[in-house]
Amino acid sequence: MDKTLMLTRLKGYRGWLSKGLGTPLMVLAALGMVVLPMPAFLLDMLFSFNIALSMVVLLVAIYTRRPLEFAAFPTVLLVTTLLRLALNVASTRIVLLEGHNGPDAAGHVIEAFGSVVIGGNYAVGIIVFAILMIINFVVVTKGAGRISEVSARFTLDAMPGKQMAIDADLNAGLINQEEAKKRRQDVTSEADFYGSMDGASKFVKGDAVAGIMILFINIIGGFIIGMMQHGLSFGDSARLYTLLSIGDGLVAQIPSLLLSIAAAIIVTRQNTDQDMGQAVLGQLFSNPRSLIISAAILLVMGIVPGMPHFAFLSLGAVAAGLAWWLLTLEKRRAAKPKKVEGSDQPVSQEPRELSWDDVMPVDIIGLEVGYQLIPLVDRSQGGELLNRIKGVRKKLSQDLGFLVPAVHIRDNLDLAPNQYRITLMGVSTGEAQIYHDKEMAINPGQVFGTLPGTPTRDPAFGLDAVWISRDQVSHAQTLGYTVVDAATVVATHVSQLLSNHAALLLGHDEVQQLLDLVAKHQAKLVDGLVPEVISMGNLVKVLQNLLTEGVPIRDMRTILQTLVEYAPRTQDPEVLTAACRIALRRLIVQEIAGTEPELPVITLVPELERILHQSLQAGGNEGAGIEPGLAERMQRSLVEATQRQELEGQPAVLLTSGILRNTLAKFVKNAIPGLRVLSYQEVPDDKQIRIVSAIGQN
Repeated sequence: MDKTLMLTRLKGYRGWLSKGLGTPLMVLAALGMVVLPMPAFLLDMLFSFNIALSMVVLLVAIYTRRPLEFAAFPTVLLVTTLLRLALNVASTRIVLLEGHNGPDAAGHVIEAFGSVVIGGNYAVGIIVFAILMIINFVVVTKGAGRISEVSARFTLDAMPGKQMAIDADLNAGLINQEEAKKRRQDVTSEADFYGSMDGASKFVKGDAVAGIMILFINIIGGFIIGMMQHGLSFGDSARLYTLLSIGDGLVAQIPSLLLSIAAAIIVTRQNTDQDMGQAVLGQLFSNPRSLIISAAILLVMGIVPGMPHFAFLSLGAVAAGLAWWLLTLEKRRAAKPKKVEGSDQPVSQEPRELSWDDVMPVDIIGLEVGYQLIPLVDRSQGGELLNRIKGVRKKLSQDLGFLVPAVHIRDNLDLAPNQYRITLMGVSTGEAQIYHDKEMAINPGQVFGTLPGTPTRDPAFGLDAVWISRDQVSHAQTLGYTVVDAATVVATHVSQLLSNHAALLLGHDEVQQLLDLVAKHQAKLVDGLVPEVISMGNLVKVLQNLLTEGVPIRDMRTILQTLVEYAPRTQDPEVLTAACRIALRRLIVQEIAGTEPELPVITLVPELERILHQSLQAGGNEGAGIEPGLAERMQRSLVEATQRQELEGQPAVLLTSGILRNTLAKFVKNAIPGLRVLSYQEVPDDKQIRIVSAIGQN
C-alpha cells in the first residue's frame, strides 16, 4: 500500500477519535461483550488490550505534572471499569460453557495466568488472588477513596478563599482580567476534578468487591456444571474450573490493581507543576544524613551473626556510596561561583548592586486596613468592601469621564486594629476608626431622640454619628437616623476623597487613552492635535484644571474642539481652561442646578468688584493683593449667604466677571466648599438669573 495513502487513512482514524467517537465505541463494545458470546481468540486480544490500557493509564498518572492535566481521569476510570466488568461477564460465559474441554478452552491468557503464574496449583491461586484482593480493596482502594473524599471536601471549603485571593490580586493590579479569569477557571476545574474523583473511587471499590463475588460464583457454578452436565468427577471439576476461575480473576484483578494505584497516585499528588519522579527523588534524597544513618544500621545488621551478610552489607555499601556522592555534589555547588545568565563571568557572593527594579512605585490609590477590618475585604466572611469600591470606581468613572485607577488594598499592622487609611500617590489623605460588626447611625440634621452607642463622626462629610449594634438598626431609623454599614462608610469616604482629588488621578497615560477613545469615532478631531496644536503637558494641565474646579470631562469632543480653536492663539493653561469652561457652560450649570429654568446666584456689588479688580492689578492674579481685612469680611458674608441657600435647599452660586472668576474660585475652594463660582459668560442663554444676595465691603 502506498505510504501516503496509509498516512491519510491513519489521520482519518485519528480524526474520528478526536471527534469523540473512541469512548462511545468502547462503551458499545463493552455492552456487546455482555450480551454476545465471544470466541477465545478475541477474548485473549481484549484481555491483553485491557492490561495494556491499564499500564498506559498508570504511566500517564505517574508522568502527569499536575492533577488537572489529567482531568479526564475519572471518566477514564469509569470506562475502564466498565470494560473490565464486561470482560468478566464474557470470560465467565466461556469458562462455564467450555471449561470441561481443558485449561485452554477459555483462551491462552486465562490459561497462562491459571497455570504459569500460580504454577497450576489452585490452592496457591486462591491464596494469591486473596492477597491481591486484600491489597487492592483494603489498602490501595480504601486509602485512595479516603484521600479523594478529604481532598474534595477541603477543595470545596477553600474555594471562597481562593476566589477572594484572585479578586484581591486583581484589585491590587498584580494580575489582569485574563489572568484572573484563567485562575477562576482553574479553581472551578480543581473542585470539579476532586469531586469527580470522590465519586469515581466508589467505582473502583465496587469493582474490587465484584471481583471477589465473581470468583466464587464461577467456582461454585463450575462445580455444578462440571459434575451435573458434563459428568466430571469432583476432583476434575474442582481442578479445571478453579484454575480457570482463578486465572480469569487474576487477569481482571491485575488491571484493576494498576488502575487503583493510578487513582491513588493522582489524588495524592500536590497541585504543583512538578514531575512525580523529580519530586520524590528530590525530596527523598535531598538530605544525605538519612542515607548515612541508614547505611550505618544496615552495616551493623550485616555483621550480626546469623543475618544474611551479603544482602545487608551490600545494601549498606550502596547507601553509604550514595550518601558520599550527594555530599560531594553539595560541596561542589557551594564552592562553584555563580554565573550571570548568558555570560562566562562568575558572580561575586557579595550582595548585588541596587537597580531601578528595587524602587517600588507608589500606589495611585491605596487603602490600608487594620487587622480587625480584614473581614470587610474577605468575601468568605461576608465582606462587601471589594464590591462596594468597584461600584464606586464605576460610578466615578462614568461621572468624571475617565477610568479611575484601581484601589490597591492591603493590611497594615502599624494601624490601630479598627483603623483604615486612604492614600493618594502614597500620601495619607483620609483615615478613620470603624467597627466591621456594627452599624453607623448618621444624624442628617434632624432626629427625634438619642441612641446609646459609641459617638463618632461620619468620615466623609463630618456629620455627627453613633456606632450601634445591628439589633438597634430599626429603632435608629424610626428616630430619623441614616444607618449604613462599615463597608458603605469606607466606600463613601473613598468616593468623596476621589471626587475632591480627581485631578490627581488624571495623568499622561489616562489622557492618551482618552484621545485614543475619541479617535475611534472622531479621528479628524484628534489627528494632529498633539503636539502640533497643543502639547501633551498643557492638555493634561487643562483637563486637571477642569477636574479641580468640579467640571467633569465627559464631553471630550467639546473640550478638544475648543482647544483646536484657542490653542493656536495661546498656550496658557488658565486661559484655555476658561475657554473650555465657557464651551461647557450648559454641562456646568446642569451639574449645579439640574434642569431648573432659573438659576439663583450671589453677586458682588459693583464697588466691591472694582476694588477687587484694582487689587488683582496690584498684587497679581493669585489674589495676593486683596487686603486681609476685606478678604475676611468677604469670606464671612459669603459663608452666611451660602448657608442660607443650603437651608432653602438651593445651590449656592457666586456670579462674577470672567477676570475675577478664577481668583475667587481659588479663594472660596477650601473655605466654602459648597459655593460654586461662575462668570457671566458661563451662564447659558436659556437660564434665567435670580439674584438672591449681593455681597458688599461690610
